[in-house]
Amino acid sequence: MLTSVDQQKTAHQDLHSERGAEPGDRADRARNPVIKVEDLAWLEFEKPDLDRAERFALDFGLTTAARTPDTLYLRGARAGSHCVVIRKGPVSRFVAPAFRAAGRGDLQRLAAAHDTSVTELTCPGGGYAVELHDPAGSAVRVVSDAGQFGDLPITPALTLNFGEAIHRANTPQRPAVAPAQVLRLGHVVLETPSFGRCLDWYLHNLGLIVSDFLYFPGQRQRGPTMAFIRCDRAATPADHHTLAMHLGPARRYVHSAFQVTDLDAVAVGGRYLAEHGYDHAWGIGRHIQGSQIFDYWRDPDRFMVEHFADGDMFDSSIQAGWAPMTASGLAQWGPPVTRDFLGARPSPHLIRQVIRALRDPDNEFDLGRLTGLLKVMSS
Repeated sequence: MLTSVDQQKTAHQDLHSERGAEPGDRADRARNPVIKVEDLAWLEFEKPDLDRAERFALDFGLTTAARTPDTLYLRGARAGSHCVVIRKGPVSRFVAPAFRAAGRGDLQRLAAAHDTSVTELTCPGGGYAVELHDPAGSAVRVVSDAGQFGDLPITPALTLNFGEAIHRANTPQRPAVAPAQVLRLGHVVLETPSFGRCLDWYLHNLGLIVSDFLYFPGQRQRGPTMAFIRCDRAATPADHHTLAMHLGPARRYVHSAFQVTDLDAVAVGGRYLAEHGYDHAWGIGRHIQGSQIFDYWRDPDRFMVEHFADGDMFDSSIQAGWAPMTASGLAQWGPPVTRDFLGARPSPHLIRQVIRALRDPDNEFDLGRLTGLLKVMSS
């Protein structure tokens, strides 16, 4: 069995990251974080049409946990809190991620560090929260003691024959075309023009640790421009990334990911969505960073969401890998990455975002970074 020291040396070896950190590189974790969050609790959105939002959510495989005239609460099949909150609003927008802390004491320490207070939640199940903003101005909630739902009946994984091992005989395999049963929320990906400052903020305040760094081709010396970040649960393995962030011209939601049982659930769930007229963004394939099988879809409000299965799980002994960022390096196998997934479709709105970012001296998205991003898009 590998020791933790061996794991640190071999987790990324011969994969996408041939070399680890070099002298002077940024650290993959904070030395003394304020707290260590345990997981991503839920995501909060605003949308003008809750009926349409609920219809897509059910087709995607989520379950309605509760609904009021102005708020929709959605959950996965595994025990836990709701994992998506959608409030009625004039426009569709992402509001904030909510991370789960171990208890109210952690919230009090976090509140004291930011000269704010702990508030009581009014959502189903109650609980407590601290509301913060990262250096780019994005809202971040940290919650504890939120009410927990029990497990729903979970569709078991299919019994499969691998190689010459026969586990299924005289039984045809016919998975039903139906919504993929979402088990839980896995991660959220955000873009920010203040990547370095935001990364330091999340590592220091929430105790998150980096699983993989990516950098723009030819810009290794300028440091990373994307980080896949996990929760620090010590010896207990955690998702390869609960939060991923990358440098870009805007402060925005990129996508969120929801775990399903296996490849067949990804595939038949995608077929169900296609048959119901939803827009496919990219997939099916297997990622490199995180290794998960993926399939990406657009909801009616154009938010991108992912079904995933079989992702990497790392404990805290694994140090960060380093690799160049390329469009072709996003997947081990699958169809070529789409412009829709990359967010590279030219539009007046995107051009305005880039110009605004280049004119702002207080962010990290400069002309050199724009050149690096364009190389990624064409790689």
